Amino acid sequence: MGKKRIIRKSGGTVDQGLKSRSLARGSKKALASGTLHIHATYNNTKVLLADKEGNTVAWSSSGALGFSGAKKGTPFAAAKVGELVGEKGALMGLKEVDVVIRGVGSGRESALRGFAGKGIEITRISDDTPVPHNGPRPRKARRI
Repeated sequence: MGKKRIIRKSGGTVDQGLKSRSLARGSKKALASGTLHIHATYNNTKVLLADKEGNTVAWSSSGALGFSGAKKGTPFAAAKVGELVGEKGALMGLKEVDVVIRGVGSGRESALRGFAGKGIEITRISDDTPVPHNGPRPRKARRI
């Protein structure tokens, strides 16, 4: 049968164990500028910090911080993710970032505000949300 999983309901707070473990694995790489990618969907918010060549340096998501279910898509969870990635960037000596936002979720602005609160200068913000031009081909007409 295996172990029974116990799920504790919390008031939407960050799991401190997951947050501290995420900060403990800091990068040895020092960088002055980079690119911040924010992917905000209806169900989750992912934040990725890359260097200028596009190599991933640090990342996190609402689910990785211990938020589950519908709480992952909230602006509060997105702000916590932005703060965590901002702390990771500040530990690496990051000074300025270009921001690329993708998606239509509710965590778009709040992830950016959480990151900007860590004192890293934002030089450019671009919205790269994919927009369909025509969509898929419609079904053929039904013959009766």
